[in-house]
Amino acid sequence: MRIMQGFPPPPEKRPGPENWDLAPFNRWSFQNMRSLFPTVEVWRGTGPVSGFEHDPVDILDIAFTGSDGQRRTLAQYLQDSFTDGFLVYWRGRLRHESYYNDMRPETLHLSQSVSKSVVGAVAGILWARGVLDLDRPLVEYVPELAACGYRDATPRHLLNMQSGVRFTEDYGEPWSDMTRIDIAAGWRPLPPGRPYQSIRDVILTLPQVRPHGELFEYRSVETDVLAWVLERAADRSLARLVSEEIWQPMGAERDGCFTLDRAGTALADGGFNATLRDHARFGRLFLEPERGVVPPEWIRLCRRGEADKFGPPYTDLAPEGAYSGKWWVRDNRRGDISARGVFGQLIHVDPVSDLMVVKLSTWPDYLIPSQTEDAFLAIDAIRAHLEANAT
Repeated sequence: MRIMQGFPPPPEKRPGPENWDLAPFNRWSFQNMRSLFPTVEVWRGTGPVSGFEHDPVDILDIAFTGSDGQRRTLAQYLQDSFTDGFLVYWRGRLRHESYYNDMRPETLHLSQSVSKSVVGAVAGILWARGVLDLDRPLVEYVPELAACGYRDATPRHLLNMQSGVRFTEDYGEPWSDMTRIDIAAGWRPLPPGRPYQSIRDVILTLPQVRPHGELFEYRSVETDVLAWVLERAADRSLARLVSEEIWQPMGAERDGCFTLDRAGTALADGGFNATLRDHARFGRLFLEPERGVVPPEWIRLCRRGEADKFGPPYTDLAPEGAYSGKWWVRDNRRGDISARGVFGQLIHVDPVSDLMVVKLSTWPDYLIPSQTEDAFLAIDAIRAHLEANAT
């Protein structure tokens, strides 16, 4: 599509504030966020890279029936679902790794809401260390929250997205709360005549509309509030926390980065960027608790959620699902979990089958339910094939 090709690229091929995350421009911009926005580095440190033992398996000819009833191979599915990077890790070995749309192993890719699971892991580490009390009122960590509906919510409410605070997660509505966060983050242009509000300014305008802990409702801002609490509890920035508590201990291959708002606040709910393999290294921490970076008791907490608080429309995709610790629980009985982001970002961890699948994508729209369903159908087909052909 020749997005950003040429010296200089023609104006119609350049992503801008209004369209950078929409097709076709997102096919370039999700791999080049540092060229579009201010960012803060998540340093990998100077330690050794944690490697993968390679044992490739031919999986691209695996066929499965998609949500539309059509039969297709995995190779066709990866092309049809706007894939940028795809990785399969099974029984301690890297079985498949492939790149599309000019992505390379060293390329950082926008994580979108997979970022939430990274922030949640930091919370789990600080909780196990006694730095974070999951049931302490948020206002005791961040006194400024007394001005809004989060004053007497707790970190547990944020981790499970069960606060009673109003937040409209509508990506297309011009002045939804989600759009306000995007504008604050610099991801949308500030309308003429409107005063700028930072991410944390927007948080302080949100009211409580029901009791905390009543039900699960997906709201991105809960992770931005959590990051504020973590920074105050640990007296370190979010980028430093992720670097020191996750990226360095896990042996990341490349530095990651977060996008920043004008106040220098990292966009915790979706602004993280990392390579395909480093996404996999992060997921591997939850598949293999013995690595010791994320506490095993935290991983167990993330694998089981309060199913009675998890209802429609979320049960449409996961009838036995839940949400816990910033992870989607696909099946509360099986305990398989996913970090998921709009436009098709996914880390799926299935400890029962010792399987992890990572998919980085650039769908043409924020949410495409059929694409999410097809991703899980593809994972099920891969798991069945691997187990049937195990030696």
